[in-house]
Amino acid sequence: MTTLPVLNMSPPRRAGRSMPPRHLADLDLAGRRAAVAELGEKPFRATQLSTHYFGRLEGDPAAMTDLPAGLREKLAAELLPQLLTPARRLATDDGLTQKTLWKLHDGSLVESVLMGYPSGSDESDDSDQPARFGRATVCISSQAGCGMACPFCATGQAGLTRNLSTGEIVDQVVDAARIAASGQLAGMPTRLSNVVFMGMGEPMANYNRVIEAVRRITDPAPEGLGLSQRHVTVSTVGLVPAMRKLADEGLSVTLALSLHAPDDELRDELVPVNTRWKVSEVLDAAWHYASKTGRRVSIEYAMIRDMNDQPWRADLLGRLLSGRLAHVNLIPLNPTPGSKWDASPKPVEREFVRRLRAAGVPTTVRDTRGREIDGACGQLAAAEVDE
Repeated sequence: MTTLPVLNMSPPRRAGRSMPPRHLADLDLAGRRAAVAELGEKPFRATQLSTHYFGRLEGDPAAMTDLPAGLREKLAAELLPQLLTPARRLATDDGLTQKTLWKLHDGSLVESVLMGYPSGSDESDDSDQPARFGRATVCISSQAGCGMACPFCATGQAGLTRNLSTGEIVDQVVDAARIAASGQLAGMPTRLSNVVFMGMGEPMANYNRVIEAVRRITDPAPEGLGLSQRHVTVSTVGLVPAMRKLADEGLSVTLALSLHAPDDELRDELVPVNTRWKVSEVLDAAWHYASKTGRRVSIEYAMIRDMNDQPWRADLLGRLLSGRLAHVNLIPLNPTPGSKWDASPKPVEREFVRRLRAAGVPTTVRDTRGREIDGACGQLAAAEVDE
């Protein structure tokens, strides 16, 4: 494990619920032009500012030399405020996994993880992108904390502090793109390729800002970062109305459903929102998304020892998914300190995979990254609070 240098931090403050100052990533290009005009400046300055931020990944106004010197600080103060301050950066896997704990303007803590996957990796990224070229994937947060209360998840046990702004979400991606562009992920492409909304929070509970963030991430520069929508994955524990709404957005992102149990009795315990929308309703919404978009749904399934890993549950899951446009992504549980939950033994995991594949369901096992740097969502933030 390597600790990467960060800025000096003041002592933690109690997290509040106030939203951050406006950032250009909160606005579409027309909104940025209007904001610049309100400052008494030419609207084309918004395009210049956007080109620096999204096209050149530049956040330092001093480097924006095509802007008049007297104007740089003014525009940056109004449209490029600092939203994220790194409290801690940790690296492992020879630098191919880098986790950042961010402190927000109100003291809230969120996490993002940047991962480089070498050429030929069979790690599933839920995006259909060929792995032979290698890729850089960032896992980002959409909320500070989470209100879904899943008992095996560190973030869920911390509760919800607040939703993130669109700018706070996008800024995590821009930071990862800068790291990739700098060549810090040795041997990996220097362009960020994939974004997954699987960090802290339930993306569908912050729906409007997440959708706006997806558009900023995928719109071409200077409107946005220009990543492919097919390389963006949005996860949910199963907020059915939001899943159905997502199907009508005209996006081609991958929907990842955190199922974790194929039967209502167990899923009620593991994913409490299941008491509102049962497995059949959640899967119906997933198939609706698949039919509207033509995109394969990723079924996320954390393998939890003696809890959801029985052969009969593999068979039931196989029957539910057989013939559907779906792929199962089995996740070896990354246990949190002091938790009763643990990962399934490898022989049990292999048998689970065998039964799913025998049912004709494409199945992969997620590569386990970052255990020694508190890799599970919420672990690093929890450790910071406890110190």
